[in-house]
Amino acid sequence: MYLEKKYIINPNFLYMVGYYDRHAKLCTLVKELHRTFVVDRSPLEILNDSIKCIGFDLRGAMETAKWMLGNKYMCPIMVNPINKICVFPDKSVKNADTIWFNPCHIVRTKSANQNAQVVFTNGQTITLPLKLYTFNQKLQTAEQFRKMFIGMDNDPFSFKEDPKKGACLTTR
Repeated sequence: MYLEKKYIINPNFLYMVGYYDRHAKLCTLVKELHRTFVVDRSPLEILNDSIKCIGFDLRGAMETAKWMLGNKYMCPIMVNPINKICVFPDKSVKNADTIWFNPCHIVRTKSANQNAQVVFTNGQTITLPLKLYTFNQKLQTAEQFRKMFIGMDNDPFSFKEDPKKGACLTTR
């Protein structure tokens, strides 16, 4: 498998997962539409590098997501608002084997033996040890966050903060 030193998340990104190489170094397996490769950096380093390309950082992106979604755990992150790329984790970001998904490339989810099965735009399928309901909640939250972010970008005055619910879009 091909090894890259660095990687910036782009519109072809499907998902990535951390794993330890033979030297016990945390690396990342990245799946794009037409290729699979390993990056010699952790998933959080890849996220931070990708967000830094547009002038922000991972910590700020996580804080923004929590502010907009009402202080939820395992929030999605807007990686690139210019290309409208948002990613979300399947479990806590503290786990090395957390899978980060791009909701734009998820075509369908279904249940398979009490696990969640995810079908991508390129026809590839991945099975996760999660209940389908749990995965669908995370996917829906990511899609809502992406729409909120895009809506705020199009009309920043349509956005308000509710201390109980977090930020929300308003209609004019």
